[in-house]
Amino acid sequence: MKPSPKQKKPQIIRRRQMPSPPTKENTQKEVNATQTIQQLGQTNVATVQPDSGIHTISIIGQIEGHLTLPPQNKTTKYEHVIPQLVAIEQNPNIRGLLVILNTVGGDVEAGLAIAEMIDTLSKPTVSLVLGGGHSIGVPIAVSADYSFITETATMTIHPIRLSGLVIGVPQTYEYLDKMQDRVIKFVTKHSRITEEKFRQLMFCTNQLARDIGTVMVGKDAVSVGLIDEVGGLSQAVKKLQEMINERKEKEVLH
Repeated sequence: MKPSPKQKKPQIIRRRQMPSPPTKENTQKEVNATQTIQQLGQTNVATVQPDSGIHTISIIGQIEGHLTLPPQNKTTKYEHVIPQLVAIEQNPNIRGLLVILNTVGGDVEAGLAIAEMIDTLSKPTVSLVLGGGHSIGVPIAVSADYSFITETATMTIHPIRLSGLVIGVPQTYEYLDKMQDRVIKFVTKHSRITEEKFRQLMFCTNQLARDIGTVMVGKDAVSVGLIDEVGGLSQAVKKLQEMINERKEKEVLH
């Protein structure tokens, strides 16, 4: 006999859940992430904490300027740093800038451009040399309002050259001489070292076996007046916060 309709088991119909359409907020997050990767090559860009107002920029590896370096080189591209500095100047939530340096140097014009922009920021700036702040990294280190160097970090001061090539025409020598004067004047203006002492360190012949110049470690850079103080991350952040608080007090009084 055929089962009655009442005896039939109810059929369970499983409906496939469709994914929810992307919201405007999620779409904007994806766009921002893509733009960040295109501009900076990374997605973990530090965001400013509302209670601190401190932003950090790192100058790592070799400073890349007008020429693209080989892909195996660790580089800091100045065309990425400059827009960040402009954004820092325009962002009212950012109260101060911490610059972390561990660089071997690089393009002279690119390094000077970064140094000049840091120098002209209207907000308090502190630099911290970790590992090394060599060559054109020296002007960047002293461009901040206050500079730190760790005990084991080193800084190399040497004359400007063009990739080790022989200078063949007088015009090239004059160009290098003018660029070198720019570096010397910038460093001596933004630190306590005298021009005479800086030139002496730059053209020293008894420290580097195959080159001329001077390598200084931590306290040596402070003793000659190039860097303000020996210290690490905690000291740098503390100093920057003090400078931010002083700026706030002045703004309240005015």
